[in-house]
Order: sequence, then structure tokens, then C-alpha cells
Amino acid sequence: MSTQNPIFIPGPTNIPELLRKAVDMPTIDHRSPLFGKILHPALAGVKQVLKSTRAEVFVFPATGTGGWETAITNTLSPGDKVLATRNGMFSHRWIDMCRRHGLDVQVVMQDWGEDVPAARFEEILTADTAHEIKVVLATHNETATGVRSDIAAVRRAMDAAGHPALLFVDGVSSIGCYDFRMDEWGVDVAVTGSQKGFMLPPGLAIVGFSPRAMAAVEMAALPRTFFDIRDMAKGYAVNGYPYTPPVGLLNGLKLATEMLLGEGLDNVFARHHRIAEGVRRAVAAWGMKPCAARPELYSDSVTAIRTPEGFDANRIVSRALDSYGVAFGTGLGDVAGKVFRIGHLGSLTDVMALSGIATAEMVMADLGLPVVLGSGVAAAQDHYRRTAPAAPATA
Repeated sequence: MSTQNPIFIPGPTNIPELLRKAVDMPTIDHRSPLFGKILHPALAGVKQVLKSTRAEVFVFPATGTGGWETAITNTLSPGDKVLATRNGMFSHRWIDMCRRHGLDVQVVMQDWGEDVPAARFEEILTADTAHEIKVVLATHNETATGVRSDIAAVRRAMDAAGHPALLFVDGVSSIGCYDFRMDEWGVDVAVTGSQKGFMLPPGLAIVGFSPRAMAAVEMAALPRTFFDIRDMAKGYAVNGYPYTPPVGLLNGLKLATEMLLGEGLDNVFARHHRIAEGVRRAVAAWGMKPCAARPELYSDSVTAIRTPEGFDANRIVSRALDSYGVAFGTGLGDVAGKVFRIGHLGSLTDVMALSGIATAEMVMADLGLPVVLGSGVAAAQDHYRRTAPAAPATA
């Protein structure tokens, strides 16, 4: 593929030149006061993006998967019961991780294309009168299917059941892309990574712990060393890490939060929604449908597009890469070969999105699908022209 073309995978995302340069910095002494001037503003910026005044933020050299492990190992003990739903590849992987750690996971199965079933969770939690369930897992944005779940509804369900379980949310492909309200929604651990809404290279697992989650840490008995937030907190107190930190990535995170907050979070969210809606208009013009079952579930980070029955959607991804140097996302797990994915998150503009839509049209025409060249582009152009902001977004 050509590095001159934008990518349209749902992460890692396109990296703004400013952030690329911020990551590419000279070596400094990470035990010097200079490192604290990078670390603490980065943590404070993440806290603002999470819309939290109470959370403790921890950043590990890892990815979102490391964030999942941080969440469970710091709060749970072997045999603890966890409630989760399996509605996509990433919810499936978090469930698998819990089981590998010896946790008892009660799984609510959902069709891939559906969201987290808040009403069913309420029924299960209400029936759990002994309060054996310690944690509820929810994936805010299921990247494999392009489905957004209502985290506020999950919290309402937990409150209606009068259940004290902690709420852990995978916000890897939502945080920094659309509204996330950690305090208001009663999220106890929020997990994200550097390579999506924060527009950085992979390498940082970013987690926010509520006071309730922090209180669970001392009682937890799952093994943890590298991901022990107690060690990390001790390091932060003296402007350091318990081991060698990824200084360049943290410098990038500091600037990334400044860019997001400078653009204004509401403007960031509106930009993502606007670009995503243009992609969805294009999909409709092609006579296709998203994998997400209903419009209220549509993700503003990624659209998974169902291809005609019997057609291998992976051919679209391969052809785009081989012929045009453009990367789209393949289908994963239960929808492998049935969908291809257009990522529209992070550093993206409507003009960049149009190039991805046009490429997808060329590829589908090349492969003999009944797509009229220009149909999706025109639908997206019409939407972007009518909804153009008064001033261009700064990101």
C-alpha cells in the first residue's frame, strides 16, 4: 500500500504530522523532573476526555488488551463472577481473557449486529440477590460490527436492580471519538488505547479507575505485576514509572489531549458523526446495509458493510490494497468474509472520507458488484455540503 494514502481501518488511525513529530523526540532522563512535565499533563488531559473529575488515570506500555487485563487483575479474585455479553469479536476476546484468569463468566449471547442487552442485564442482576456478580463488562463500540451500545442504559439497569457490581467499559474505539461520560454513567473502569481516538501509534493502554474501583484493588487476589496500578501510582507520585516509560508516546498523548480539547470535545464528536453519516449515505446508495441491526446502533467510529450473500467480502479488502494502495478493515469472527469495514475515526476529514468511498466504489465495480460509480460519492458529497461547519475542524 502507499503511505501517501489515508487508511480506513478502524485503528490504528491516521496520525497527524504534529503528533508524529511529538512522538519522535530525543531521549531524556525519565527519572528527571522533565518527565513529570510530560506525564502529569497527559494524565490530566485524558481525565478531561473521559469527562471525569474523580477518576485515577493510569497509562501502561501496552494496547487496549493490556487495559482489559489491568481492569480485571487489579479488582478481581479467582472464581469471581462476571456478567458480559458476546456481540462481537472484542467482547468475545475480553470474555476469553476473563476465563483464562479463572473468572466465572456468565455470557449473554447476542447476534453480531446487536448491542449490549441492558434489559436482560437488569433481569440477571435483579435475580442475583446474593450479589455474586462482581463486575459487568460492556463494549461501548464493538469494532468488529460497527455497533454502539448505550452505556448510560446499562448503568440505569444496574441501578434499577439495586446491584453493587462494578461497571467496566471497553471504550477503545469510542473514547475520543464520541461522547463518553465516565462520572455521569457510573463507569468504574474505562479502557482505551492510544491508536484510535487519540490519533497516536499503538503502544499505550489507557485506563481510568473510579473511587469504587480503587477501593477494590487491595482486596483483589488475581496475580499482577506489570499491570499493578499500585506500583504505577507510587511511580506517578515521584514523577516516574515503576519501569522504563514510553516517553515519546506519552509526549504524543499530552499533545493529543491538547488537540482534542482545543478543538472542543463537542466539535470532535460532531465531526465524527458527520463523517460517519456521509459513509452511511454512501452505503445506502450502493444498495447495501451496515452490519449494525438498527440506526440507533450505528457507530460513529466504523461502519461494517454487509456484502451480497455468497460474495467474499475479503476480496474487496485485498483488491483495494493491491490495486489502489488503500486499506479497509476485514470482517472478524462470526462476520468474517461477510462484511468489510470502513474506519472513520481519529484524524479524518470529509475530503479524506470521500477518497475512501471512491476507492471502495472502484473496487466493487472491478469485482463485478452492481455498484454505480459515483453513487456513493455523490450521496456523501451531498451530506457533507449541506452539513459543512462554519469553520474547518482543527484536527
